[in-house]
Amino acid sequence: MLEWIYMPEAWISLMTLTALEIVLGIDNIIFIAILCGKLPNEQRDRARVIGLGLAMITRILLLLSLFWIMKLTTPLFSVVGQEISGRDIVLIAGGLFLIAKSTLELHSHAVGENEEQSMASRAGAGFMMII
Repeated sequence: MLEWIYMPEAWISLMTLTALEIVLGIDNIIFIAILCGKLPNEQRDRARVIGLGLAMITRILLLLSLFWIMKLTTPLFSVVGQEISGRDIVLIAGGLFLIAKSTLELHSHAVGENEEQSMASRAGAGFMMII
């Protein structure tokens, strides 16, 4: 049951996941601080606490769902002799989403659009919009 403790791969994975979580946490803090700066002074602290709390809860739920997805190894069907499982479908869909999103971002950057700035200027600095 505790044999993973003696596996270097497990420790490397744990350190990698920890480093990613630290980087994403710092990114969330910076992003939320920038957005909260647009709010009135009396709402900033509350927005920071709620925003960081929601970010933490979301990250925990995503990690739990990732743990569940990695267990989906039972083959569902076969394509050209290759068995496809639920995990494979999720990974393929995620990869296709990243390709589509990065292509759209590159296109909008090449055309000169900046969606984040236009959304922020249109939305104003409403508390719920910032959260």
